Amino acid sequence: MFGTTVGLGAGFVAALGGVNGVLSEAKPKPKTKAGKKAKMHKAMHDFKHGKMHSGSKSGPVVTNRKQAIAIGLSQSGQSRKDK
Repeated sequence: MFGTTVGLGAGFVAALGGVNGVLSEAKPKPKTKAGKKAKMHKAMHDFKHGKMHSGSKSGPVVTNRKQAIAIGLSQSGQSRKDK
C-alpha cells in the first residue's frame, strides 16, 4: 500500500503527444549572445504591442515595463547565474 506510487509512464506521455507534442512546446534557451539578444528583442516587441502575458496565454497582459524586462531576461536565459 505505501510502497507503490503511480507515476507518468511512457504510454501516458505518448498519449498526450509524445516527446515532441504538447508536453514539450517550450523552445530551448539560446546559447549565443546574439540569440539571447534576439530573444530579448522579441520579448520587448511583444510587450510594446500588448501581446505579452504573465504566466500563460490566458494570464493577464503585462503592463509594467520592469516586469516585461524580467520576463524577457528569464526567457532568454540571461537571468540565470553563470558557472
